Formats: sequence, C-alpha cells, structure tokens
Amino acid sequence: MQTVVLAAGEGTRMRPLTADTPKPMLPVAGTPLVVRCLEDAIESGASRVVVVVGYEAEAVRTAIAERDWPVPVETVTQAEQRGTADAVRAARSELEEAPFVVLNGDALYDRESLAELYDANAAVGSYRVENPSSYGVLRVADGRVEGVVEKPADPPSNLVNTGAYVFPAAALAWLDVDESERGELELTDVLQRACETTEVRSVPFDRWLDVGRPWELLAANEWALADLDREVGGDVSDDAELRGTVVVENGATIEPGVVIEGPAYVAAGSHVGPNAYVRGATYLGPDTRVGHGVEVKNSVVMADSAVPHLTYLGDSVLGEDVNLGAGTTVANLRHDGEPVELTVKGDRVSTGRRKFGIVCGDGVRTGINCTINVGIVLDAGATVAPGETVLRDR
Repeated sequence: MQTVVLAAGEGTRMRPLTADTPKPMLPVAGTPLVVRCLEDAIESGASRVVVVVGYEAEAVRTAIAERDWPVPVETVTQAEQRGTADAVRAARSELEEAPFVVLNGDALYDRESLAELYDANAAVGSYRVENPSSYGVLRVADGRVEGVVEKPADPPSNLVNTGAYVFPAAALAWLDVDESERGELELTDVLQRACETTEVRSVPFDRWLDVGRPWELLAANEWALADLDREVGGDVSDDAELRGTVVVENGATIEPGVVIEGPAYVAAGSHVGPNAYVRGATYLGPDTRVGHGVEVKNSVVMADSAVPHLTYLGDSVLGEDVNLGAGTTVANLRHDGEPVELTVKGDRVSTGRRKFGIVCGDGVRTGINCTINVGIVLDAGATVAPGETVLRDR
C-alpha cells in the first residue's frame, strides 16, 4: 500500500537536541528515526513511500538517498509546518486515487502490529496507556472507532492514537480542513470524517513509542538496542571484556581494561578506553570518545562528542560535539526517589523515570571537576566553569 511518512516537524519538545538537527534524524541504535520508520513500513507492507520533509529538509533527504530501498521512496516538501493534514496535503499530488497509509516518522511501532494495520481497509493504530489524558484518545465501540478526543479531562477510553492510519482513497479530498484551536490543520479532523463515512477499525499495537521528548529518545534506544544481535568488528583489545549484546562497528577502537555490558552500540570511529566502563543500553555515536576512568551508563552520546577522563555520565543524552571536562559528575537520582523532571518548552515535566541525568545540546563544554544535578538542560553552546555545581538550566 502507498504510504506517507511525516518527517517535516521541527521537534520543539526535543530541544535543545533539535536546534540544528531535525528530530527524524536523531539516532536510535545507529539508525535515524525516520530511516527506522521507513524500514518498518516497508517490512510491514508499504509498496511505495512518500516522505514529507520540512525543517532541515536536506539532512533528511540525504539520509534517505544514501540507502538502497526495495520499493520506490521519494520526498516532498511542506514549505510551512502548518499541521499534519497540511503535511499529507503536500504529498497528495504524488499519491494515486487509492487507499493510503500515514505514519509519524518520529515514532517506533512493532512490526507485527504495523503489518496488521496494513491489512486493514480503514484503520487507526491504538495503544493502551494508564494515563490517556495527555494524548489523543479514541472513542471505540465494538472495535469500531467513532472519533478521537484530544487530551480530554475525562477520557472515553484508555486507547490512544498512535499516529498510524489507513485512509480510504476518498480521504485525499478531505485534507482541506479548517484550522484547529491550536492554529493547525489536523489530520485527526480527516480521521473524524472517515469515522463518520466508513467503518474505521482500531488496530491495537503491542508496542509503540512516540519519540517527542529527550527521555523518550533514551527509551527508543533502550527498545532498539534490546533487539540487536551481537556483532563485534573494529579493533578490540584482547584485554577488553564485552558482555552480552554488544555491537562494535568497523573503525571503532576498544582499548585494554574496557568493560562493556550490553546492550550497547559503539559506532565507527569511536574510541573507548583505556580502563572505561560502558553499560546499560548505551549508544556511542560516530567518532565519539570515552576515556580513562569514565563510566557511561544508559546514555546516548551523539557524533563527535567526548567524555574523556574520570567522569560519570548516567541516563543522559548528549548532542553532537559535546565535551565533558575531566572529573565531570552527572547526578541521575533524586534523594526523595520521585521521578526526575525536565524542562520542556518552558515547563517542568515529569519524565516518569526514577533515574534521569542531563540533556546537552550541540557544542556544550564543561570544565574540570564540575557537578551537574538531575534533570538539567544545557542549551547548545552552553559552558560550565571548572569546579562549578549546576543546579539550574542554562
């Protein structure tokens, strides 16, 4: 089935990681989010894919063009990010008069459930959550979707909209919707019309993750790393110890005294050690450095970043070209045991995680012997002085 993948958004909730990188290009176990979405779509039944790009579009186009796809894949541009219905409308001229699938390019879907969606005539993916009030909630009766309610105080169900749809061909004419209260052209209005004119089925997903905020990028890597098979290339010292599912790409170097406990991924050009400890669903991007006496636990370290000496980094996300000075210590646990909060678009929001460290935008620099508290966001280019204790975002 023909498929539209939405990858035009800026990802403001993911700031500062998206200051210069489009959210669909953030790495998940060595693969950009949007590429992973395309792989899942094609494996599940996509016969042709149109990717809608916008913010930092060239980076997304390049990532797609670098790969050989078994089905036709092309890109179209949403000139102004006016909402999801407008994004699909940007792809309309490339679609045939036939049913079509729409997927969010920044979400993870389990392939078995996604394949079931592709087998449906008209459908929306659903996922059961404990607290649905933060999502678009589906109104469902006898497996038939009657509509969707955005972030209701009194949810009609605990089934939320996963942003995965099968629309009938007629929906191509329904994309010219009115602006919502948020000032956007919403694809959920198209879904509502489909519910009123045809039988729309709810397809339950066993696993789904909306990767919208930094801690969800951690969760996405935890999911993807757990599904990898062990593969060790590169230059690995005989005196290094790799335990469990560890991927070391060709071109990476693992020095003596290093212990890596999988699941973990070490990308090409990375240099780990000597005498370093990497554990707990950690991704080390291309050309990263983890030096002597460093422990990295359950973290994402993006390309060209360095954690060189005598440092602890736990449950954190570092953007590109970050350098943590010798002796930098990152806290990742509140003394009261409550979930760590993080600033998202100016508001402190619970991550739902008992352990979470810091988020660093591209180009952050910390001085030697500094300490950074839990839930701190350091904006792109921020600096921390030697010996400083950081208790607030900057």
